[in-house]
Amino acid sequence: MKFEDLGLVEPILRAVFREGYETATPIQAKAIPLVTEGRDLIGCAQTGTGKTAAFALPTLQRLRDLNAKSPKPSGNGQHKKKKKRRKIRALVLSPTRELATQIHDSFAAYGRFTGFRQTVVYGGVSQGRQVRALQKGVDTLVATPGRLLDLMGQGYIDLSNIEILILDEADRMLDMGFIHDLRQIVKNAPAERQTLMFSATMPRQIRELANQWLTDPAHVQVAPAAAPAEKVEQSVYFVEPKQKPMLLARFLHEVPSSRTLVFARTKHGADKIVRRLKRDGIRADAIHGNKSQAARQRVLDNFKADKLPVLIATDIAARGLDVDDISHVINYDMPHDAETYVHRIGRTARAGAEGVAVSFCGREEHPKLRSIEQLIRRAITVEKKPDFIRAAEASPNNAPSATKGKKPSGRKYRPSRKYHSKSKSKGSSRGAPGSAAGPRGNGSKRRRRVSAR
Repeated sequence: MKFEDLGLVEPILRAVFREGYETATPIQAKAIPLVTEGRDLIGCAQTGTGKTAAFALPTLQRLRDLNAKSPKPSGNGQHKKKKKRRKIRALVLSPTRELATQIHDSFAAYGRFTGFRQTVVYGGVSQGRQVRALQKGVDTLVATPGRLLDLMGQGYIDLSNIEILILDEADRMLDMGFIHDLRQIVKNAPAERQTLMFSATMPRQIRELANQWLTDPAHVQVAPAAAPAEKVEQSVYFVEPKQKPMLLARFLHEVPSSRTLVFARTKHGADKIVRRLKRDGIRADAIHGNKSQAARQRVLDNFKADKLPVLIATDIAARGLDVDDISHVINYDMPHDAETYVHRIGRTARAGAEGVAVSFCGREEHPKLRSIEQLIRRAITVEKKPDFIRAAEASPNNAPSATKGKKPSGRKYRPSRKYHSKSKSKGSSRGAPGSAAGPRGNGSKRRRRVSAR
């Protein structure tokens, strides 16, 4: 379906065409007419299918329509009217700073010809610039729950004029500790409002909780729940943790790619992967919660600008990281839950493109793989174990380096304690017969001390 067939007004259509869009995705084609009619809605579609435009475009349309319906001020116009500060009319909640920033950018792009203002607030940075933007007045506010409540408590944000409330990645916010914050936010918003929830997964129990805040919601689902994008080629290597660094480095050296996103389980693990890849001559950097917002944004900008071919991320980036032309997603560590796998691999094959998702699965991670296959209702292709991995497993003390001609690492060699013990034993055995040295020399010395006493 063409965007001009969805009933959008000319200023919004002009912005859409300027972004290079012509045909609406299935979630957009189904959701936009319902939202512009004023319906509450639960939208569920796999990641990378255009959910942001599915709620941003009709929200801008609704704000314009509601403006037209609002009563005009009476009077003959002879007195100069005092200009009032804009009030927040649309609120979009997001679980992460990165996703909030991208949603804000989408509203700015789609609404550039409407005259509406928007801003974004999130934690981890100084609130000064955000407060100044709020004081100028905005129509649409994009926020993470924590910073929103903080600014509400300081009196900078008033939700009493909210007409449209949107929860993006609703299942994650409701299921991962935001529920109490969301209840407080919803309590401060008007009861008479339009509420939208969008996510890639929407479990039954989350739907039941969401229905407390929605009135007669329309349900839009354009793919089976938790289904990954069809054009993602999925495969898995069965490899133990100690062999994963070698496999990752060899894979990145030998497999042609544009941008590669690697998921690690922990922040420390992400930094460790970066250090290992740099020793193997691969440019990489990490993004996770321990880095400042400025540092995270700088890494993302380099990744988007092709200055950084490999990005290592924790699951903070699995939700909402919108970067074009990510050709490969690598699950260095298997995710804790199957739904997260869907979001991870959804970073590739976006907007109809093709992509590759590769997982490294250790013996202890096999149950997680089975859960993923049950969720997506398909078996993931098992890749043949590379020869250098088999060789390393057969002779772990003579493991090959990740790249030919390079040392495994730049560390100085330090013998283990066990090796030191054996060396001393061999060295001391050359002494005079009957000496206390030997494999149990230390014990012999201790026994002589006891007898001397």
